[in-house]
Amino acid sequence: MTRRQWSIAGQLFALQAVVVTLLVLAGAAGAVWLARSDSRQAAQEEVLAVAQTVANSPDVRAALTTADPASTLQPYAESTRRATGTDFVVVMAPDRTRYSHPTRELIGQPFVGEIGPALAGRPFTVTNVGTLGESVRAVVPVYDDQRRLVGLVSVGITTRAIDRKLLGQLPVLLGVVAPALALAASGSWLLSRRLRRQTHGLGPAQMTRMYEYYDAVLHSVREGLVVLTRDRRVALVNDEGRRLLGLGPDAAVVDQPVAGIDLPPAVAELLGSGRDALDEPILAGDRVLVANQRTTRFEGAVLGTVLTLRDQTELRTLASELDSVRALTEALQAQTHESANRLHTVLTLVELGRADEAVRLGTRGLELAQQLTDRVVGAVTEPALAALLLGKSAQASERGVDLVIEPDCRLDDSPLPTGDLLTVVGNLVDNALEAVAATPAPRRVRVFLGTVDDELVVRVADSGPGLAPDRVADAFRRGWSTKSTGRGLGLALIGQVVHRHGGRSEVGRSADGGSLFTIRLPIVGARR
Repeated sequence: MTRRQWSIAGQLFALQAVVVTLLVLAGAAGAVWLARSDSRQAAQEEVLAVAQTVANSPDVRAALTTADPASTLQPYAESTRRATGTDFVVVMAPDRTRYSHPTRELIGQPFVGEIGPALAGRPFTVTNVGTLGESVRAVVPVYDDQRRLVGLVSVGITTRAIDRKLLGQLPVLLGVVAPALALAASGSWLLSRRLRRQTHGLGPAQMTRMYEYYDAVLHSVREGLVVLTRDRRVALVNDEGRRLLGLGPDAAVVDQPVAGIDLPPAVAELLGSGRDALDEPILAGDRVLVANQRTTRFEGAVLGTVLTLRDQTELRTLASELDSVRALTEALQAQTHESANRLHTVLTLVELGRADEAVRLGTRGLELAQQLTDRVVGAVTEPALAALLLGKSAQASERGVDLVIEPDCRLDDSPLPTGDLLTVVGNLVDNALEAVAATPAPRRVRVFLGTVDDELVVRVADSGPGLAPDRVADAFRRGWSTKSTGRGLGLALIGQVVHRHGGRSEVGRSADGGSLFTIRLPIVGARR
């Protein structure tokens, strides 16, 4: 059977209850001790005052000079004892012989206790054990008219009597202690209840284990995580999130407002809006990220938002290359069907005895395809880029678009990584084909690749409707595209390549009235 663990709230309540109880009991004990001390002090003052009053009585002085002082002093002492509430009033001779005592059998016997200071003429109080038990007593000297010591007066109250008076005050003390203890216990219970609600009834071991596990998971996952509070402040950024957003490991971003943190514009806009996002592609520097953002709630209350980021830069590059290969494959398939149809037509013409027409039909398409292949392969020595251009040419032919490779196009080696070249050329050609798709014939796309003044120049022109002047500034922004949907990452990816290699981009009007995109990349910088 699993042992039930106490929650933090329960442990805190128990600890507070013990501490408060001990403090209250200690306070009560201190109050009792102070009350007892005060009672002893008051008793000393009381017995000293009574003793001095008796010692200064003329009747006592006169009785001490008679032959039988006890007959006079005993009734006087007993009446005084009863009137003052003391336990004994003893009048004695300087040699300790008692002349009065509450117990008549002790009259005439020596007094038990200290009397030395009184014999020396100094009244004093002391706590001694006598015939009636422990008592607080005062001893005062008695002088006659000639200032001769003729006797002593001792007045006392037993400590039992003092304690009985103190016990009579305990109900009042308990009446104060009990409400204080109840109030402290109620406050501790309310505090523990609130803490239980905030900690969800978890114990210290559970919370420690939860923190260790969650911290290890959050900092080891390969997804960026950004958690915001309700007031749009950063509550958490894990290690991957800092890396993807370009935040240093020591950057102070926790508990900072989103607006005050240097974030990529697309990420800042998404976090600031608080809207939900599902697999939304965004750009962060030279990275392509996929963002998912959700509003977090607990028991119906909004806690904030959680943004997760996945790096898909390499995946996007591979997807671009795959799209190029797929386009080339589809183009080859289309050419295969076209060649089969052409071959059937040629065979039919031969069977009909029209050999000359068959030869002209068979060689016309072959010459055009061969001329295009020779031109592309002769101008571009990079195999992947050449294959991309051939595939795009076949794709353009299917769409009824004339894809023209400029005569002065020449690229003998690859000054850029192949993936970057494919990204730039492939996306520019795709956008150009989309731009002219809905325009009337003739539809034309011109492509130039070459080196000019130590720069790699990629220029793609189309005969489409062109870009409006107010849209030129947004051409390389995330989410803008020449496609009809108006959404895309193609030009934004090109912008990343340009930024990464320190190049520049230009957007203008082509000779055919459409758009002219020019990308210039330094060769030296690219090789470095």
